[in-house]
Amino acid sequence: MYVKRYYSFWMTVRWSKYSLIYGLLYSFIIIVLYEITSIPFSLPWQPISVIGVAVAFFLGFKNNSSYDRTWEARKIWGAIVNESRTFATGILSLPNSDLPLESKKKIIYRHLAWLLTLKHVMRQEKTWEHNLPVKKLNFIPGFIKEYYDGMYAEIEKYLSEDELSKLKSKSNMPSQILKNQSDEISKLKEQGYLSDFTQVRLHELIGNLFTHQGMSERIKNFPFPRQYASTGLWITYIFCALIPFGLLDVFEQSSALHYWLTIPFSSIIIWTFFVVDRIGDYSENPFEGGYNDVPISSVARAIEIDLLEMIEDENIPEPYKTENGFLM
Repeated sequence: MYVKRYYSFWMTVRWSKYSLIYGLLYSFIIIVLYEITSIPFSLPWQPISVIGVAVAFFLGFKNNSSYDRTWEARKIWGAIVNESRTFATGILSLPNSDLPLESKKKIIYRHLAWLLTLKHVMRQEKTWEHNLPVKKLNFIPGFIKEYYDGMYAEIEKYLSEDELSKLKSKSNMPSQILKNQSDEISKLKEQGYLSDFTQVRLHELIGNLFTHQGMSERIKNFPFPRQYASTGLWITYIFCALIPFGLLDVFEQSSALHYWLTIPFSSIIIWTFFVVDRIGDYSENPFEGGYNDVPISSVARAIEIDLLEMIEDENIPEPYKTENGFLM
């Protein structure tokens, strides 16, 4: 997530430079052929503009839908923040005479293990995501280190060796951790540490965590429908391929300048449409580990700090810092 007020102009150009370069080269080739062959293959602008309007509407729909996915992901992880604090406070508010402090810490540590495991599961690659090499994210070296250290380096301090060993064989570790948490609550109730009401309430909170996990998995595991993503890309290509031919007709009234005007204007229009398409494309998958992701690493670290401070733990990590304007 970019946290400065604006992307700089050059960052935007660098991010979308290939669209600009290819648009410039394509327009140049069309103009050169037009001048060399003297064949009047220009097209009237009116039908091309109709296609452009349709493309603009389609890209608007695509970008709105992509933004909805990103914003929903942010709301889900905001809810996880609230539920985590509520769950930890509920555990710690139990009298020590009813539940020993070490048992409370064990439950909260397991919750942190669930949180960090879910974070790493959300970062796993999918075939429809961009899956750029993480080492190319040179603006955020701290995230690169976290990625290569892996999940177990983060969660092994919060789980016993026996529990972690059993979890490694499971296909969905976050769900299994919540199941273990639920079993722990039931065991404490059988031992007389919890009342019926407390047990029910804690199970409700665990159920809410299952809900938020499932909502995250829905976004992660179900892509933005590929027919919409693909159609938007191909009609953008078709429209942009016609632009130089239409502008030849527009600027042909100036025989001295028409190619000087056609090349830059064609390039700018092509670049603009592909930038808009690219913005939507990179907003579809808010957990893929890119520059514009929902900052789940920072959210998880903030929860981790909150809960460890609640139990007065001695090993409290530092919050993630903004690196070159990015927060992951």
